[in-house]
Amino acid sequence: MSDTHINTDTARECVKHIASGSLTSEELVKHLLGLINSSEPQVNGWESLNPEQVLAHAAMLDDVRRSGQPLGALHGIPVGLKDIYDTTDYPTEYGSSIHAGRQPSVDCRVVEKLKEAGALIMGKTVTTEFAFMHPSKTHNPHNNEYSPGGSSSGSAASVAAGHVPLSIGSQTNGSVIRPASFCGVYGFKPSAGIVSREGVLETSPTLDQVGVFGRDVGDIAMLVDAISGFDRNDAASYLAPKPKMLEGYLSDVPVPPLLAWIDMPYADRYSDDAAAGFEELVTELGARVERISAPQSFKALIACHKVIHEYEIVRALDTQITNSWDQISDTIKPTLKDAKKHTEEQYQEALEVRAAAIEWFAQFFHDYDAILTPSAVSEAPLMGSTGDPVCCTVWTLCGLPCISLPLLEGINGLPIGVQLVGALKQDDRLFRTTRYVLEQLHS
Repeated sequence: MSDTHINTDTARECVKHIASGSLTSEELVKHLLGLINSSEPQVNGWESLNPEQVLAHAAMLDDVRRSGQPLGALHGIPVGLKDIYDTTDYPTEYGSSIHAGRQPSVDCRVVEKLKEAGALIMGKTVTTEFAFMHPSKTHNPHNNEYSPGGSSSGSAASVAAGHVPLSIGSQTNGSVIRPASFCGVYGFKPSAGIVSREGVLETSPTLDQVGVFGRDVGDIAMLVDAISGFDRNDAASYLAPKPKMLEGYLSDVPVPPLLAWIDMPYADRYSDDAAAGFEELVTELGARVERISAPQSFKALIACHKVIHEYEIVRALDTQITNSWDQISDTIKPTLKDAKKHTEEQYQEALEVRAAAIEWFAQFFHDYDAILTPSAVSEAPLMGSTGDPVCCTVWTLCGLPCISLPLLEGINGLPIGVQLVGALKQDDRLFRTTRYVLEQLHS
């Protein structure tokens, strides 16, 4: 198969080509390694990469296919993995010198699911320090002077640069949807509890969620289907059937969906070009969008997220804070100091507010199929910032499924994502609605 076809084919198409024998996993990996060699010095999206190891794994998977053994849903497909996921194939260092050289002896649950599906780990992608707010070394592939966002900076940039068709990130505030927006790729954060976090750096047991990146909506649906499932070791995981993402994406809507555009309390943070782009988008979708004002309580939800996140992160990182304070960046030290001021009473009140908001959204989505909202307040900022996560805060707080679509462009020619937010545990419905919206906009 020609390089041109590999560049334009979706991961789903590559799975079919590999299964038929018209493409081998080794050929695909060699092609991607060539792209990495040409642009990685500018992008800096990879923390750990072992070409010999991944080529050997690809050759092994090709042997599996030739032998006639069963093939998984991701057979032969390389996947980038944020450097907070434990894997025996590579170190897992959490973006911190404190954990330099840390080598897990057991794969995390997501990696186990990837390997079970026949995927191979291409390498570990760059994360910001402890998946928090200190900018990483990764650059935006669209313009190296600009940020890729955070904290899943390398995961988003590696997909945008064409280094890998799919990658895994995580989101505690805006760490999947925002970099997807800045880098111009599709990003998806499933409903909380659908994908296990076992063996992943914990910074907030309430808010931490797994997310994914790709260059095609169906591809990310396929990826999440492969890694989802119940895990008794994750307190957020639930023992019930999971929505079938790809099936939802390929399904036709029973009736034209109704979207809600909510005039959010942080709308004054939107850049002029982002605000103008969304006004045009809402106008283009016409009767399919209903504009409503945000409830007064939404302002409290932003503060509620902050209390929960900060209260939990200083406890999750207690060992590092106590024993290795000098190795923590000056960027996050002030936040960690302030976070210790949150009281148990404030924390419990915030959890109660969150629970009430989840109930409110459960009723809200009886009337609406999805919320239409920005993925970020603007296009990517210059290097030195990960950007403002506020466009993701409310949805992450409530564990709602979110998808970022690379549909708009900012004043500097950089992408601006369009976010669709769906009902909790109805991710298949969100994918179905997403396909409808894309078809309407591209018709």
